[in-house]
Amino acid sequence: MKKIVILLLIVSSFSCKNTQSVATKDNSDPTKYMNTITAAELKKHLYIVASDEMEGRETGSKGQKKVGVYLIDQYKKDKISFPKGATDYYQHIPASYLNSRRNQNLPDSENIWAYIEGTEKPDEVLVISAHYDHVGMKNGEVYNGADDDGSGTVALLEMAQAFAKAKEEGHGPKRSILFLHVTGEEHGLHGSRFYSENPLFPIVNTIADINIDMIGRRDVEHANTNNYVYVIGADRLSSDLHNIVVAQNKKYTKIDLDFKFNDPKDPNHFYERSDHYNFAKLGIPSVFLFNGVHEDYHKKGDKPEKIEYDALTKRTQLAFVIAWDLANRDNRPVVDKK
Repeated sequence: MKKIVILLLIVSSFSCKNTQSVATKDNSDPTKYMNTITAAELKKHLYIVASDEMEGRETGSKGQKKVGVYLIDQYKKDKISFPKGATDYYQHIPASYLNSRRNQNLPDSENIWAYIEGTEKPDEVLVISAHYDHVGMKNGEVYNGADDDGSGTVALLEMAQAFAKAKEEGHGPKRSILFLHVTGEEHGLHGSRFYSENPLFPIVNTIADINIDMIGRRDVEHANTNNYVYVIGADRLSSDLHNIVVAQNKKYTKIDLDFKFNDPKDPNHFYERSDHYNFAKLGIPSVFLFNGVHEDYHKKGDKPEKIEYDALTKRTQLAFVIAWDLANRDNRPVVDKK
């Protein structure tokens, strides 16, 4: 009898310790994984993505396809697979689709996707998007597009790596995350529109889109600091999403959030000009992170050596902590606005 009691005490003690161990493995603090996003790695990726060898990444071009291969190689290296339900890392878009909306002559092209499955709510999906095309070459000169949108492209790589490390250590996101590199943005948001019309996961299960388009430079209105980012669209459909952006920034990154371009009356209409818009049109809460237009926008001077890597790092970390909250919170953000 005494032996049985001792055995029960040992089992009870082990069970208690094990329960405590599991209880400590919560996803309340992303700091450790946020800090794996570094300027050195962002710079390494961007000097490749925006190199002359990629010939400006015109939609469907040989250079853009080379970048696509590089992105896929990085996902494979980090053991991040293509999405459940897909056969590879490509969502192929026919030339007929790319040319159907405008008088254009675009080779075919592809969206590229990678995926981390959620641990508790795998059927709910957060999309993190950035376009990896640019404007190509003009008069024999390469338009590298380091900021537009090489910066967003490499931000997705670093965020995915951080989430993969978290999952490896037992802190994987509760919801699934789709890292979506879209094509054809420069010609009319074609890639994001194609995905929204041909989604891999039901639109009703898509909880939000975080879109990153130009986060590596500063504009003239912030000439004295790069510690800012424009936040566009977060409150257009969901007060929850706006509150998440503000709260996560206040807690972790402390960047000045500039809402100037979020005004529906702003004449630039940036809300309608990047890939989040094709998600927002379907009622999906969406936020667009942006550094504003600078002197090298769509010009040959948009080179990787002009990127401010400290700013790129901090803005990528902000996107990451927003994603961390969305992927792990109890309830998806409520759509409470038209």
